[in-house]
Amino acid sequence: MRILHTMLRVGNLDRSLEFYTKVLGMTLLRRKDYPEGRFTLAFVGYGDESGHAVIELTHNWDTSSYDLGNGFGHVAIEVEDAAKACEETRKLGGKVVREAGPMKHGTTVIAFVEDPDGYKIEFIER
Repeated sequence: MRILHTMLRVGNLDRSLEFYTKVLGMTLLRRKDYPEGRFTLAFVGYGDESGHAVIELTHNWDTSSYDLGNGFGHVAIEVEDAAKACEETRKLGGKVVREAGPMKHGTTVIAFVEDPDGYKIEFIER
C-alpha cells in the first residue's frame, strides 16, 4: 500500500494551478473536465504518479470558495533551505504566513506558506 494523493477543493482552478506550478514548482500531471458533474480534476506533483504522492485539485464549477474548517492541517514539502524557499515564494507572489525558524519545542527548521484558497503548505528544511 502507498499514499496516492491528497485532494483539495479549490475555488479558482487556474489561480491554484499557477500557485502550485509556478510558485511551488510542481508539474501539472493531468487535468480532466467532467461536464456532466460540473467539475474539473487536476493532479500536480514533483514526480510521476506511479512513484510519488501527488495533490488532486478539485474545482466544482459552481463553487467559488470553501470553509476550510479546523480538521485539515497542512501539506508538507521538503526543501533544502526554508528561508530561501520563503523568499522565492514571496518573490513569485505567494503568501508566507510563518517565516523560517525552529519548530516550537524542537530544532527542525520549518516555515509555512498559504495557497490561494488558504490551505497551509509547510516547508521542512532538510
